[in-house]
Amino acid sequence: MATRFRKMHGLGNDFAIFDAREIAIVMPGERVRRLADRRRGIGCDQLILLEPSSRADVFMRIFNPDGSEAEGCGNATRCVAHLLGGEATIETRGGLLTAVPAGDGVTIDMGAPRFGWNDIPLAYAMDTGDMPVGWGELERPVGVSMGNPHAVFFVSDMGAVPLAVLGPEIETDPLFPERVNVNVATIAARDHIALRVWERGAGLTLACGTGACATFAAARKRGLIDARARLSLPGGDMIIAETPTGSIAMTGPVATSFLGETDL
Repeated sequence: MATRFRKMHGLGNDFAIFDAREIAIVMPGERVRRLADRRRGIGCDQLILLEPSSRADVFMRIFNPDGSEAEGCGNATRCVAHLLGGEATIETRGGLLTAVPAGDGVTIDMGAPRFGWNDIPLAYAMDTGDMPVGWGELERPVGVSMGNPHAVFFVSDMGAVPLAVLGPEIETDPLFPERVNVNVATIAARDHIALRVWERGAGLTLACGTGACATFAAARKRGLIDARARLSLPGGDMIIAETPTGSIAMTGPVATSFLGETDL
């Protein structure tokens, strides 16, 4: 029997979204890997499964192309919020998020960043604001959790970093027991950051919402930027701001690519 899905993206970070709020859908790793395959399946950076929630409008499950399940995904959250329409609350494994329409896009309150070594988590205690570790040319990152783990490296030219080589090495380092998203960023101005992200379980993507929030939070922690900044990723720009309560607000566009059906 054919199952409907919606293909959406935020700045080129693309998702196959399945609605399982009325009829349950099982997503074992093998099925996720097949559907996410860009040659033999639908093709996506993440597969999103919408389920009922007892404390929010929807529970959003996030699966990486390798079949693993992630705690959060900022761009997917914007897409799901757009589908729900109006103000919405979205439950994820990483926490409860709130969304409001913002012009042609959506603003998500992504919650407060967490810098505790065991919040990220790391394998052992260290200063997460200036981690005394390095891989090749990437050294002394900031460790931060936005519901999922991130390592943020500030470099003079983020485009020159061989992220396709260093990304998987850092992602799977034993220092990160739950693996890690790898962000390389260049501070262009007090209100502008250029960023590339190697996503845990997905690889290089055109944009990463939690990566943008984590990088903004890391830059704020080091005093490198103001309380509102434009984050430029390969797929386009989003606006990240610090709220009066200390949480991170992410604003960016959403788009529907197509509607389809597939035989699960």
